[in-house]
Amino acid sequence: MDVIELLPRLHLLRFSIGQAYLWHDGEESTLIDAGTIGSGRAIADAITALGRAPGDVRRIVLTHFHEDHVGGAGEFAALSGAEVLAHHLDAPFVRGERPGPPPRFEDWEVPIHAEVSRHLPQGEPVLPRSVTPVSDSDVLDFGGGARVVHVPGHTDGSIAVFLPDQGVLFTGDTVAASPVDGAVIPGVFNVDRARLLDSFHRLAQLDADVACFGHGDPVVGRASAALSKAADSHPVTG
Repeated sequence: MDVIELLPRLHLLRFSIGQAYLWHDGEESTLIDAGTIGSGRAIADAITALGRAPGDVRRIVLTHFHEDHVGGAGEFAALSGAEVLAHHLDAPFVRGERPGPPPRFEDWEVPIHAEVSRHLPQGEPVLPRSVTPVSDSDVLDFGGGARVVHVPGHTDGSIAVFLPDQGVLFTGDTVAASPVDGAVIPGVFNVDRARLLDSFHRLAQLDADVACFGHGDPVVGRASAALSKAADSHPVTG
C-alpha cells in the first residue's frame, strides 16, 4: 500500500485495487473508505508510520458497500475502536445482513469487471460490530463540518462527503479518474447509470478545490472546474 500526502491534513492510501483517504483534525483522524478484505492491519500500520495511533481514528465513513471499499472496515474498527458510518440504504449490506444488488453492466464493462475481480483478495471480511446510518445533508463532526451528499446510481446508498470549509470532496465511485489519461469520468459498474450521471452533475455544482475519487488520481486544485468540464461531456440522459 502506498501512502501519499495530498495536503498537510489529507493522505491518500492506495491499495492494489482502490484507495482510501485519511483526514486529520489535530490529533483526531477520519478514514474515508477502508480498502479490500484484509486491509485493516495495513491501514493501522500506515497510520502508525505517520506518527499517529490507530485509536486516533474516530470514524470510518464508507461511501458505499462494495468490497473494495468496505472490506477492511470491520477489521480496522476492531483495531481502532472507530465508529463505522454508511448511508442507511447500504448499511444492511455493510453489516452483512444480505448481499447487495449487483451492478447492471454495460457490455464493455463486463471484461473489465472480470479482470478486476480476479485481483480482489478472497475470503470472508471481518464485519463491523455496528454501522451508524447516515442520510443526505447530515453533517459529520470533522473537517469543520462534513456534509453527507446522497449520490445514488453507483449503488442506491452511495454517498459523497463534502468539507465546504476546506473545499475538499470525497466522491466515492460516483466519479473516477481514467487510468489511461487521468481524465475525470463518471464511475463504472453501476446499478443505475442514469441516476449516477444525475449524481455526477450534482457533485460538479459543489465548490470543491480538491476531489478525491475511489479510483484514480485525485484532482488537487480547481477540482470543480474539472468536474464541471467532465459533466458537460456526459449529459444527463434520463
